[in-house]
Amino acid sequence: MSDAKAIDALVTRYKDLKKEIGRVIIGQNEVVDQIIISIFSGGHALLIGVPGLAKTLMVNTIAQALGLDFKRIQFTPDLMPSDIVGAEILDESRTFKFLKGPVFANIVLADEINRTPPKTQAALLEAMQEKAVTVAGKQYPLDKPYFVLATQNPIEQEGTYPLPEAQLDRFMFAINLVYPTYEEEVAIVKATTTEKSVAVEALFSAEDIVSYQQLIRRIPVADNVVEYAVALVGKTRPAEDAAPQIVKDYIDWGAGPRASQNLILAAKTHAALNGKYSPDIEDVQAVAQGILGHRLIKNYKAEAEGLTLKEIIKSLL
Repeated sequence: MSDAKAIDALVTRYKDLKKEIGRVIIGQNEVVDQIIISIFSGGHALLIGVPGLAKTLMVNTIAQALGLDFKRIQFTPDLMPSDIVGAEILDESRTFKFLKGPVFANIVLADEINRTPPKTQAALLEAMQEKAVTVAGKQYPLDKPYFVLATQNPIEQEGTYPLPEAQLDRFMFAINLVYPTYEEEVAIVKATTTEKSVAVEALFSAEDIVSYQQLIRRIPVADNVVEYAVALVGKTRPAEDAAPQIVKDYIDWGAGPRASQNLILAAKTHAALNGKYSPDIEDVQAVAQGILGHRLIKNYKAEAEGLTLKEIIKSLL
């Protein structure tokens, strides 16, 4: 099958996927879109939202609809790295045997990742970057596709350990969940307070997703689109000559080269899911907020004046 026909097939399957997820998850269309873009781009996502917004249900539903193995890790202050990646144990025959941890799954939900100390957070770093874990000097590859979706609670600051910038940068998207609308909340309450449950059908397989990830990588990108993405990321760095005044005044630290790579990969996926054979500048702009928002650090002046990163990024677009 040609790449053009494969993209056409992906568009149809993506519409079916959204319909299947919509049978369980009411609203949150933008959030679902960004998670799907992350998965097909081969990236990871960070969900930021208050408790009770169905984050776990959403990830579980997406995993089922994509036909993927799903594991959830509840991050707590006493969680150890071995609780995530696994450990070597001595079996009956007095030989060491590696017992795999919950990180060995296609989709890993790292729930409340900022509740665990940096040492345990770092255990996810290698898994996210290398798609493998090392225990006792031996490397164990993770199943493909591999996707980490972490959640963070923005309102409870007590007993939390903020994610270091190096770890934040490994997430392709940081997605803010908002409360449902009145109509959506009515529909949610009606759907979840009866005995009726919805079975989610698997519309993809792990092999399908890996082949679509490879297809995304093959999509050609015009030079002007790459140059636009790189220039956009460059404008977020206050020390650069090209940085506008708003960045020089309100930003302490800008985005690194990984942001440029993620912008292009996500723009390719956004284009493909919308039936386009190559991304344009509009595709880059469509994914920019979720990719740049967690990579910029505001200064005290921006905090004092109540300026949000969303407004600063909007001005750059």
